[in-house]
Amino acid sequence: MKFKMSENSLFAMLLRSPWWISFVVVGLITLAAGALLPKEYFVVGALAGLPIFVVGCIAAWRQLRAPRPAQVADMLQSVAGMPWRDFADTLAAAWGRAGYKVERLGNTTSGADMRLARDGKTTLVSAKRWKASTHGVEPLRELFAAMQAQDAPAGIYVVAQGQLSDNALVFARDHAIVVLQSTAVAHLLLSQG
Repeated sequence: MKFKMSENSLFAMLLRSPWWISFVVVGLITLAAGALLPKEYFVVGALAGLPIFVVGCIAAWRQLRAPRPAQVADMLQSVAGMPWRDFADTLAAAWGRAGYKVERLGNTTSGADMRLARDGKTTLVSAKRWKASTHGVEPLRELFAAMQAQDAPAGIYVVAQGQLSDNALVFARDHAIVVLQSTAVAHLLLSQG
């Protein structure tokens, strides 16, 4: 069983925040322990900040390894000029580095372009409309139909450029489809595994 942290937990919010915020919180906990607790309990009170310190270290590590904004912009510009086959190869290689077994579906499955498998779980990917300026709900319906036909519990819809309509975002949220938009696409393609 894999642990999944709640997106609204303190630790999850600190992981998404700049790394230094965690260390400020640790400092505040230490100051509060010094001001409010007797001297013999100061160390115990200060140690309450240890989990947040660890979260700060993890956030710093992730943020130091993350691509720089210029790299993201260069990757998005490169993606905009790619033909479908090159873009699909680049996506497949990125997911392969992330530990997925990638199968290209070709024209045999409408609505999905790739099947990702890892740890016994299957995810279908729709990426052919990555250059469209606006994305409606119809391609998401096609992906969802492919998910049902192949008994895949999750799907990913790739949007390198453009935006999804509000209806499309609601449909994706309600049907276990992750929308991978511009910056997230660039981060995936730039990741080293």
